[in-house]
Amino acid sequence: MKLFTATQIKDIDRFTVINEPISPVDLIERAAGALSAWYVSHFDRNRKVIVSAGPGNNGGDGLAMARILCGAGYKVEVNCIKFTEKNTPEWEDNFRKIKGNPQITVNIIRSADEFSVPEKDDVVIDALFGTGISRKIEGLPRDVIMKINGSDAVKVAVDIPSGLFCEDNAGNDREAIIRADHTLALQFPKLAFMFAENARFVGKWEIIPIGLSNEAIHNTPTPFYFTGAADVLPLLRKRRTFDHKGSYGHGLLAAGSKGKMGAATLAAAAALRTGMGLITVHTPLCGLNIMQTALPEAMVACDKSAEHISFINAAEGIFSAAALGPGIGVHEETMIATVDFLMNYRKPAVLDADALNILAMNREWLAMLRSNIVITPHVKEFDRLAGISKNGFLRYRMQMEFAQRYNCTVVLKGAYTSVATPGGRVMFNSSGNNGMATAGSGDVLTGIILSLLAQGYTAENAAVAGVFIHGLAGDIAAEKKCCESLIASDIINNIAPAYKRIRQGTDENT
Repeated sequence: MKLFTATQIKDIDRFTVINEPISPVDLIERAAGALSAWYVSHFDRNRKVIVSAGPGNNGGDGLAMARILCGAGYKVEVNCIKFTEKNTPEWEDNFRKIKGNPQITVNIIRSADEFSVPEKDDVVIDALFGTGISRKIEGLPRDVIMKINGSDAVKVAVDIPSGLFCEDNAGNDREAIIRADHTLALQFPKLAFMFAENARFVGKWEIIPIGLSNEAIHNTPTPFYFTGAADVLPLLRKRRTFDHKGSYGHGLLAAGSKGKMGAATLAAAAALRTGMGLITVHTPLCGLNIMQTALPEAMVACDKSAEHISFINAAEGIFSAAALGPGIGVHEETMIATVDFLMNYRKPAVLDADALNILAMNREWLAMLRSNIVITPHVKEFDRLAGISKNGFLRYRMQMEFAQRYNCTVVLKGAYTSVATPGGRVMFNSSGNNGMATAGSGDVLTGIILSLLAQGYTAENAAVAGVFIHGLAGDIAAEKKCCESLIASDIINNIAPAYKRIRQGTDENT
């Protein structure tokens, strides 16, 4: 799914109106019908609906919803926030349709004192401002937003929480943004939904299709995408009857140190579960018995050091891809082994954890990154590599710049994990849950991406597919247990069901 800026969304709306053709007021009617259908499926009729409508077409959506929900038997009250006398024609049309309806209470709010705080059992429809807002909210609308936020009512935002900018909110007034429980995004999620600092405003968001022009969507260029199962399915390679283990690659995993062998075992197990034919784990001597016992399917190449990695024998004639980092520590000899690996190993590779910490400590080595390398930092690791960012939007911009500058694929881990490519694209991931914020989860992802690289996937496809499979396996694990009890091994154990769900088309993350 493509993600667009506010300006592009406006252009797609305009193209739809002209070329479908459909009048703007009928497009609002279509949107309001879809929004109301969602509402009816989530809330019963004993809860009062309070629509807070601004003067634009977002307010027009709210007014149309008020009429439709009233017709469906809901008790509806409308608050028209009059901070200007200028209303869009579509707003005026929908206001005429509810004006004088004895079943709908209509309040014209010209001061904050005239706005009554919603009750706990009410549901507030936030239709004050849409995606066109680009300045901080002030005056009466700000006062109304603060009153709504101060209530215990359920808050449902139409398209985007009022006051939230579509992209960068670095300079926004965070007290003047609706804190929605639900956000009903029309046709597309907004970029702002992808960043942690906006989660308390967006709440749980859902996409409400409203039939915008497929032609306009297809022809509008964007570097931003939201990845689901439908995008990953075509990337998955099919196995052939006469394939053998050599057909699926031999991966090298350089991982582990004294006290951190769990990282190596998790990454290796995940790599094998994702379909790689063979794996050799390069580990210190202290890890030999641990690896042979925990994962008999893996081969082990022991380092000369008992407690840490001091060299990496990454023979290109043997290994089709390599991974470096989980649990290796930052010993001086390990640093030397890391730079030697970067200088001499030219096949696809994934770098994670301590390999990234070593790069952050020796930033001149970043120049050795290349197009077939995937790096998988979490937020703190990325900040150490690229510099501290004030918020998620600025960090993702740095992620894009980093991927292009150093010609590598950057997987920035977190909710909606993003994959930035050297070509300038960014794919946000739709799978995963907060139960995956647990020790070893990142090591599992490293193993999954290593496996896909070894099987011949490009760096971009290995990253995109690997991140989605990882998240979906975590979702299936959470379904079976719960987010609080999920551990990294649960993710590994559900890689197979994740593959099945993608291939069977039963995943809801599409």
